Amino acid sequence: MEYVMPAKSMMPVKSVMPLSSRLIFTALGIFMAVGSHLADYNETHIFDPRWTPHAKFHDGQTLMFSIFLAALSIFFAWRKSTDHLTTVSAVSGFAAVYWVTQAGAILYPGTSAFDPEFVTSWSYLLGLPLQSYIEIFCLVLTGIAAWLALKPNAKWTG
Repeated sequence: MEYVMPAKSMMPVKSVMPLSSRLIFTALGIFMAVGSHLADYNETHIFDPRWTPHAKFHDGQTLMFSIFLAALSIFFAWRKSTDHLTTVSAVSGFAAVYWVTQAGAILYPGTSAFDPEFVTSWSYLLGLPLQSYIEIFCLVLTGIAAWLALKPNAKWTG
């Protein structure tokens, strides 16, 4: 029996998610990498002389994590694929995991959103630390970008 190639029109076409989703995921990735470094690469974290080398090591790990998650978010946002759901799931996961883990960090014993000497008048808003609003904003944007990519009339282009 001879193998017959399916007609080209029957083969799945690789395409990229809608531009609106790609731009949101890209902006989130850039913000994640740049924002984490702006927040931590200073006297409140990496250059705090009271921090032990091992504590600084873990902050460095977190900063590197932000760079790799940002790169993966941007890569999957612009990657051509025939499997739209998997692509959106991957990019959404990479875009969201940093913010989810940051929000959960407060659950560990002895943690605080800010060291007392660095608390300012804008550190807390309505009883929540400022970074909680940033986390919520980034997670909402992730949801919007995913919805734009998966809604029934989404325009994936080849």
